[in-house]
Amino acid sequence: MLRIENISKTFNPGTADAKTALDGLSLHVKRGDFISIIGANGAGKSTLFNAICGSFFVDRGRVILDGQDVTMAPEHQRAKVIGRLFQDPMRGSAPGMSIEENLVLAAGQGGWLSRAGRREKQAFRDRLALLDMGLEDRMKQPVGLLSGGQRQALTLMMATLSSPKLLLLDEHTAALDPATAEKVLSLTTRIVAENNLTCLMITHNMASALELGNRTIMMDQGRIVFDTAGEERARLTVDDLLEKFREASGKKLDNDRMLLT
Repeated sequence: MLRIENISKTFNPGTADAKTALDGLSLHVKRGDFISIIGANGAGKSTLFNAICGSFFVDRGRVILDGQDVTMAPEHQRAKVIGRLFQDPMRGSAPGMSIEENLVLAAGQGGWLSRAGRREKQAFRDRLALLDMGLEDRMKQPVGLLSGGQRQALTLMMATLSSPKLLLLDEHTAALDPATAEKVLSLTTRIVAENNLTCLMITHNMASALELGNRTIMMDQGRIVFDTAGEERARLTVDDLLEKFREASGKKLDNDRMLLT
């Protein structure tokens, strides 16, 4: 479904600030996979997502999505088939527009001035009710007035409204309080399962990385250093994961945010 073949990316090449963010990374994602991705700050996790989305062109290697080579495809073209959520709840929607207007845009029903018909409004209301965030009766309210959890739940709905070929979740619960984060994660797993979506999720929570989805990947210095699924993954504990990282990278994981979660 998604094939990443030996991609590399160096920012500011040839200067004192040169930084290799992706280093010959390869990854094969099967249709229906739900993969959790973990790693310390600077490991290349978000950079990998940017490479998949086309936020920049890689220096070498290929990105193949659903059989099509999209390595040189522009970001707006890939966005038609890739949904993405960010850590910041303020991204991914238009804060000055209403919930209804944001949903119209997400559904691809027209431009900025388009409006939903009666049937579309009811369909939106029904979908919003499933979020259990109290948004179904607030469709005229500007998105910028919503809480972080409400906005992230809405953005998740928007990103999956048209059943994307690939859903990318970039630490989408990290900025939320624990109770709200748990609710959004539960909502995420339900939507992914119900729509049989192929999903990659970056998380700083090592326990969640082993519990959610069907596969766990650990990154370090722009490379995948550990990849586990099936029975092996089911037997792993967080301590096992830390040891696997040490064995693969030759160093201890030094990231308080991950270790204390």
